[in-house]
Amino acid sequence: MKTRFKPKFNIKKGDTVVVIAGDDKDRTKPRKVLEVIPDKARVLVEGVNIITKHTKPTAQNTKGGIVKQEAPIAISNVMLWDAKAGKPTKVNRQRENGKLVRIAKKSGEVIK
Repeated sequence: MKTRFKPKFNIKKGDTVVVIAGDDKDRTKPRKVLEVIPDKARVLVEGVNIITKHTKPTAQNTKGGIVKQEAPIAISNVMLWDAKAGKPTKVNRQRENGKLVRIAKKSGEVIK
């Protein structure tokens, strides 16, 4: 994603999200965001898009073998989870005391 301007996303590391598209789609199961990759517009979500990686033996990992780990998915395939409403929600941004805060559109709660 090559653009002149840095993209702004409403999802941050540590947020709870719901996967709304893809193989791991489940709109009722909130999961935690492990990492956000803004320049590629991707997120790493806990327990989603598990891949098997074949590793060679190294000094740190003397055995090597097959490792299962999460791979990034497109940020458009996740939606922020609103704990108060118990549903996925869109995000609204507003300034409060000079700071930009995220507000859930379903419940009106401030997302921390």
